[in-house]
Amino acid sequence: MKKFFFITLLLFLISCSQNKNDIVTEIRGDSLEEQMIDAYKEGVLALEKGDVLYATKKFNEAELLYPQSEWAPKSSLMAAYAYWTQAYYGDSVNELKRFIKLYPKSKNLDYAYYLIAMNYYDSIVDEKKDLRPLKNAKKYFNLVIREYPKSDFALDGKYKLELIEDMLAAKEMYIARHYIKKEKWIAAINRLKHVITKYETTIYVEEALHRLVEIYYIIGLENEAKKYATTLGYNYQSGEWYKQSYKIFDKDYVTLRKKDRKDKKKKNLLDRIKSFF
Repeated sequence: MKKFFFITLLLFLISCSQNKNDIVTEIRGDSLEEQMIDAYKEGVLALEKGDVLYATKKFNEAELLYPQSEWAPKSSLMAAYAYWTQAYYGDSVNELKRFIKLYPKSKNLDYAYYLIAMNYYDSIVDEKKDLRPLKNAKKYFNLVIREYPKSDFALDGKYKLELIEDMLAAKEMYIARHYIKKEKWIAAINRLKHVITKYETTIYVEEALHRLVEIYYIIGLENEAKKYATTLGYNYQSGEWYKQSYKIFDKDYVTLRKKDRKDKKKKNLLDRIKSFF
């Protein structure tokens, strides 16, 4: 995947310029420019060999040698890309933000914003614990889609946003299940309704509707339970969650739930007593 991005970036940058051999021929008399071109080439070779830190050093050197050159912003972008390939996400983001600040008129801004989004997206470790990478990735993918809607990066950004929405919905469901286990019904209801209204296109809506049916029935609001059961049946009649909701309206359901909770408490108490011996 990252090899594909590398090839794409190289082709994208080089296509905006003259042939490298022509450039070297034209500037052969200017030693400073020759040094800049050589540093850039060394950076590319080092990146291909996997020596990312040396590659970024050479790209930064190329940029500093001739900051007025058209190769300066390309060197900065390549340094950011190099950091990203080896999961130096913070360094890559810093390099990209510097690039955006120094080269606000660059034709490669769409890629810069997209790569910032990818850095945050790839740094997601556990969405249940830390939402910051998810939210930052969402922010920059949305920016790419809004500002550069016709770019290839916008197309991939839309796909990534769908995955991010699923992760955010999963976080809400994780918390809702925790509240259900603790029998904190109002808190659970609020989380489940949030899933239905804000993440209505995700795979978690079906379960959220079922959980609402379940909770409302347990707390005695049968009409509310029927309302959500009807919505669930209309949209997911063939699904497993609808079948589970249908069972809830069995007259013995609440009695069985209460008995299950009582038996569970007895078991937990027995386990605690056994632990004393």
